[in-house]
Amino acid sequence: MPNKETNTDFEVRSLDTICINASELKHPWWYNFKYVLAGTLFGIVLTKAEVISWFRIQEMFRLQSFHMFGVIGSAIFVGAVSIWIIKKYKIKTMYGEEIDLHPKSFNKGQVIGGLLFGFGWAMTGACPGPLFAQIGTGTTVIIITLLSAIAGTWVYGLIREKLPH
Repeated sequence: MPNKETNTDFEVRSLDTICINASELKHPWWYNFKYVLAGTLFGIVLTKAEVISWFRIQEMFRLQSFHMFGVIGSAIFVGAVSIWIIKKYKIKTMYGEEIDLHPKSFNKGQVIGGLLFGFGWAMTGACPGPLFAQIGTGTTVIIITLLSAIAGTWVYGLIREKLPH
């Protein structure tokens, strides 16, 4: 009997909304400058709000300050309201493409991944969003954290199909 291999690429890719909602539009290379501008403004906001401060992050994990919990709670609230508005009014992208939000099922891998993320965040004082803002402010030791995050993503890509999804 021949070895029949099942293609699970769709199932694995369906876990990633970016793979489903990827735009089919092609733009000139200089269209990406808007993302550089948005990222720069985001970095400035993170810096001014002290969200990239190692001391603020340590205060949060030691339950000594409400500052970071307030920022994170505000982000969750804004995100939830934004998703509600997108669904209710069927908002499209700025290019007129439909936004399709797929339901996600809960699994134990999310808890394990969340714990790993939290431990890494507590140890390094950095999460993916502020990494570049921290480097931009001169905290160059965070380059090690950035390289570690890239290595971790690469390892995850290697072992992804063996993990519980």
